[in-house]
Amino acid sequence: MTVNHGGRLQPAYFKSFLSLIMRSHECELDCARRFAIKRFFKGKPDYYGAESRESFETAIESLKKAR
Repeated sequence: MTVNHGGRLQPAYFKSFLSLIMRSHECELDCARRFAIKRFFKGKPDYYGAESRESFETAIESLKKAR
């Protein structure tokens, strides 16, 4: 997935992305979170900036509440 470093990724983007990981890997949210950090963020949660990391965390909290 190609991502522009200049833009802030929104929580909705990460909610969709994490949901896709959970469906395709048949795993729970924690598994999807680890996968995203390892692969998408290249092991560095701030890889795309603090705002995108915060959006990622917001999406995780939102998905936790929805379950």
